[in-house]
Amino acid sequence: MQVGSRRCILNPVSGTGDHAEYVTRLLRGRGFEVDHTEGEGDALALAREAGEAGVSELAVCGGDGTINEVLRGLDAADHLADVTLSVIPTGTANILARTVGIEGVEAAVDIADTGEVATVDVGMAGDEPFLVSCIAGFPAEASVATSSELKARFGTLAFLLTGAQQARSFDGLDVRLETETETWAGEALCLLVGNARRFVEEGGQADMTDGLFDVAVVERMPAGDLVSEAIRHRVLGQGTEGVTHIQAAQITVTGRDGPITFSRDGEVSTHETVTMAIRPRELNLRVGSGYEPSPE
Repeated sequence: MQVGSRRCILNPVSGTGDHAEYVTRLLRGRGFEVDHTEGEGDALALAREAGEAGVSELAVCGGDGTINEVLRGLDAADHLADVTLSVIPTGTANILARTVGIEGVEAAVDIADTGEVATVDVGMAGDEPFLVSCIAGFPAEASVATSSELKARFGTLAFLLTGAQQARSFDGLDVRLETETETWAGEALCLLVGNARRFVEEGGQADMTDGLFDVAVVERMPAGDLVSEAIRHRVLGQGTEGVTHIQAAQITVTGRDGPITFSRDGEVSTHETVTMAIRPRELNLRVGSGYEPSPE
């Protein structure tokens, strides 16, 4: 193995913030160099540096926000298609890790070392990559409003608590959606665009190699019944009244009465208009035994 060909970017304050020393020791035993972040933007900079150095394997230890920073850094270095990415979940929600069958630090380190590799699609929201989802509406507002203190105290329950509060006061989205084949316009409670996640029935993993987003538009309606479902990235069935499901390789979203706040794998951005597109089979990602190459 080439020296320096395996690196890890570790966020020491993600989740409960008590994992850094242990994970560093485990990874160094598997031949990974480990760099610790010290603040926002460090993971992006370290990933860009790793990409420019031609690193062949890169592990990310942290939550979904840290993973997204790393994706952006690799993309800035034009290295997304040339690296094998691994995820060691130490964040609050760890949606990507759970979606691809990775549970627990020790198992994740094993997978980072010798786990199966899947070549998966990457979503782009404008110039910004994402793996799990890009959402707008009250789940995005809840993501913005959920404090670090609340997450530390309640974990994933913090998003539900905040979401219930946000849903009661959320005014809705006035949006226009355009795909290659159809257009939807109107008021919506939330818009959910999934790459790794789907928003039908009980949710779960989407097909990450089909070159399509799984899109759900929940029209403006009494929010109480949908709070827990939407915050958990799950939205009822195909025939549910007021829920429109779309599959598309590209979707353009325009706010008809002003900019819209999106949560892209937990990272927040605001756009008046944004085009989301799939980069098919762009990234080599190590996955766990629970990953389904072609989920039903």
